[in-house]
Amino acid sequence: MFIPPSRAARAVAVLLVGAWGCASAGGAGRGAEPPLAVIDAHTHTEFEGDLERSSKIPRTREEYFKEMREAGVVGAIAHTTESGGNYYDLRAQHVMHCGGVDAKVDAARLEAGLKSGQYGCIKIYLGYVHQWAYDAAYEPAYQLAERYDVPVVFHTGDTYSTVALVKYADPLTIDEVAVRHPKVRFVIAHCGNPWIQSAAEVAYKNPNVYLDGSAFMIGDLSRYTPEQLDRQVVQPLRWIFEFVDDPRKLMFGTDWPLVSMRAYLEVFKRAIPKEHWPAVLHDNAARVFKLR
Repeated sequence: MFIPPSRAARAVAVLLVGAWGCASAGGAGRGAEPPLAVIDAHTHTEFEGDLERSSKIPRTREEYFKEMREAGVVGAIAHTTESGGNYYDLRAQHVMHCGGVDAKVDAARLEAGLKSGQYGCIKIYLGYVHQWAYDAAYEPAYQLAERYDVPVVFHTGDTYSTVALVKYADPLTIDEVAVRHPKVRFVIAHCGNPWIQSAAEVAYKNPNVYLDGSAFMIGDLSRYTPEQLDRQVVQPLRWIFEFVDDPRKLMFGTDWPLVSMRAYLEVFKRAIPKEHWPAVLHDNAARVFKLR
């Protein structure tokens, strides 16, 4: 991809800073790398006890925390349904919940959750809800996000339902919302996959927009060849990372239980230069979601 001179200069600076930081850390540790701390910016915690239909992962609390330990995940964001019925208070385990909203925002319920700390972010299910991101019905959610200084996460791209309408899940529509609400942090979940170019442009253009790279592939990843994983996950994420030209913009996420945390992490890391792993796999989510 051609990078204009201004972007190329920034890219060189970012790489130099990243390389210096990596070298400094290595020197302090006598060459030994510290364990990699990871934040999974996109999970679901229904815990219904059954097997997830694509991955066959048990949807249980025990499995969730087992996978977190195995993948080195020290914190996570969990996305609730619109009714909030699948909420479990997991704050002591460093899991923050996003309060889901429907076509008509229940502002009183949402604000109560934000005020109490039950929710630390807001989730809008574009596509599943047949409504544009810039629809006036969502304005109460955006106003609450600004008031409580929490991010808004949008489902974008492909959906897990045949009754969803994907035209509403186009990430390009978030550009208008970001311009209208410059003080609110917005997260484009799934990088708009398969519309990754639109998602990357919206994030590149707007300083208040970020991306999570969850669920580029779901199910049992061991069923796929290395070449398939490279085409469907590694190459698209690598292109996004290079295009946005800012290692602070992209966050790791899985969409658990649709895919194993550890398996997805190992593929995801192949897309990101190693010197930027701390930012993409941990620091960006900690900053965007204000995780302690």
